[in-house]
Amino acid sequence: MTASAPIVTLIVPGRDIAAFAPAALDSLRAQTESRWRAILVDDGSTDDTGAIFDAAAAEDPRFTTIRHGASRGLGAARNVGLELVDTPYLGFLDGDDELLPNALARMTQTLGRTGSDFVAGAYVRSRVLGDGYVAGRVQPWVAAATSPERLGTTLAAHPLAVSNIVAWSKVSRTSFWHDLRFPEGVAYEDQVVAQLMYTRARAFDVIPDVVVRWRLRADGTSITQGKAQLPVLRDYLAALRGGIHVLHEAGAHASVTARIELILAMDVASLLGIAESHADPTYAAEVDAFISELRALPEFADAAPDPAIAAALAW
Repeated sequence: MTASAPIVTLIVPGRDIAAFAPAALDSLRAQTESRWRAILVDDGSTDDTGAIFDAAAAEDPRFTTIRHGASRGLGAARNVGLELVDTPYLGFLDGDDELLPNALARMTQTLGRTGSDFVAGAYVRSRVLGDGYVAGRVQPWVAAATSPERLGTTLAAHPLAVSNIVAWSKVSRTSFWHDLRFPEGVAYEDQVVAQLMYTRARAFDVIPDVVVRWRLRADGTSITQGKAQLPVLRDYLAALRGGIHVLHEAGAHASVTARIELILAMDVASLLGIAESHADPTYAAEVDAFISELRALPEFADAAPDPAIAAALAW
């Protein structure tokens, strides 16, 4: 560990992730770029997450812990961390995911060379296999957003960038976040923020390097695995609508087409499948209404979903 001043802050929220937090923290300790600090936000956990975070802070001054007595949600946890960032760069890591060892070095060095507002890297899903988790391949929609490397690009030049909508695959200049905050009290809080990042940036970078392993939990308890719940569905559809609205407002029509293509390829079939057997007919009604909204968009006529994406969902 070095005593050098930190250059990048990672905001690491988590709730009831005691089984996974040690791996996330170890992935920070293993970074080849050691000039980081991490703000660990325990969002009202009822397990040992808070104790794990506190122990990390006691052992390594690069960790700082914030404890919420009751859960306030992922958006609020991230926003609390944002208020404390005092380094040139910032990023996010969910407390059940893992950074690759060279992630921070690669991203901060890229921004140092280009002067862009943020850099977005690739990521892979980590699925359960036997007694552990195994990382899969880079999925085609992630590759479309991040490969090949593009430095100092814009949404007009690279409309497919909007396929990478997660907060934790990016490192930004802290100054870029001066008026950006996450929605609170909803799930899928990063989708609208991601589209605001793309549309507001003077320039951004994309790199094909895998920077994060995103864990799909074996017990199905992560937010992204709960779309059969009506409140989660509503938050998800609201996030999709909100992201498309941001792109429309910016005149990024090619990116709207890209989002429609990805939603049709990745989401519509699975949501219709859930709706078909869902006990509450409201679920099917809300899915149907959303599909009708997509069909009404002028960009829908140009959308040509890639059939390979549906097959890749099984990776």
